Amino acid sequence: MLGRDNKMSEYYNNNNNNSKSDNGKDKTTSKVRCVALLSGGLDSTLAVKMMKDMGVEVKALAIKTPFCDFDCGKGCGFRVKEVADALGVELKTVYLGEEYIEMLKRPKYGYGSGMNPCIDCRAMMYKLAKEYMEECSADFIVTGEVLNQRPMSQNMRALRIIERESNLEGKVLRPLSAKHLKPTEAEVKGLIRRDMLLGIKGRSRKVQMELARQLGLDAPNAAGGCLLTDKQFARRVRDLLDHVSNPTLNDVELLKVGRHFRLCKDAKLVVGRNKDENELIQALMQEGDIMLEPKDVKGPKALLRYNNGKGDEGEGEEEVLALAASIVCRYSDADGPCIVVVSDGITTKEIKSEPIADAMLESYRI
Repeated sequence: MLGRDNKMSEYYNNNNNNSKSDNGKDKTTSKVRCVALLSGGLDSTLAVKMMKDMGVEVKALAIKTPFCDFDCGKGCGFRVKEVADALGVELKTVYLGEEYIEMLKRPKYGYGSGMNPCIDCRAMMYKLAKEYMEECSADFIVTGEVLNQRPMSQNMRALRIIERESNLEGKVLRPLSAKHLKPTEAEVKGLIRRDMLLGIKGRSRKVQMELARQLGLDAPNAAGGCLLTDKQFARRVRDLLDHVSNPTLNDVELLKVGRHFRLCKDAKLVVGRNKDENELIQALMQEGDIMLEPKDVKGPKALLRYNNGKGDEGEGEEEVLALAASIVCRYSDADGPCIVVVSDGITTKEIKSEPIADAMLESYRI
């Protein structure tokens, strides 16, 4: 904790201008350089700030995935660029797309509480950081990871596995928890003063918040806005992987929108909840999809997507369309039966439908 770690206050009160390592090497002239994984959240921001204050040149790397895009509403938001600018560090952004979805199907180290493959995810990020480290001739990698803060990926065993999987053993410095960890190559070589590193561990962020206050930082939220940890979203992901052999980025984007219903093994319906979602659903429509919306009354747009051909287990296209129309009618402003317009982008037809009963509706909800 902060009160027990006098080196924290000592460093920031007395040693911010110290650019010498233990062996007397001038870090400014020797151009000690690191690549820092920056999410824009509290811990990674502090880690970068610590390196900057020690005179290390920092190259920041932000990694987006289809499930944590800095703007998913659960973490650091879109702050990563502002944080990099405020810290005065160069920022490179990399996007993991189809390769991430492929990993998600069968993660080597399994899932967490939802569909979050945290260890495999971090290993992918470390590999990208290693490539960037080699590209810009950096000496080591820095992360804001705190020992035991996250149960799956930040325990001692997981940290060792992630380093081993990415061939980065000894090259990852975690300045917030360094005193609980084995010295890294950067410390052994004297590039970084170990006595100026910290010994934080556990889930509480009180220490980090106080440190941010000491440093005059506008403390950002904790990062970790991964949608895969959300249990409802995780059900949608599991349903997708169970029914689609090769999901696309379009499939993933559709998971983030609307209400989802599994009508049969080969058909899913996504129903918009508001005007913005209706527009997103329309934008995500692709060849083979069918759009439904009520006629003459206000109501949602709904996208019907077949994944392995039309019809399943005796349920033909007409039966599936009728079911989809009844769900659309249920969410419309109609007091009873309504007309639902059905279009595949080429042809259009109308279906007169009764709203589905709520009890029946829930049996299809994902």
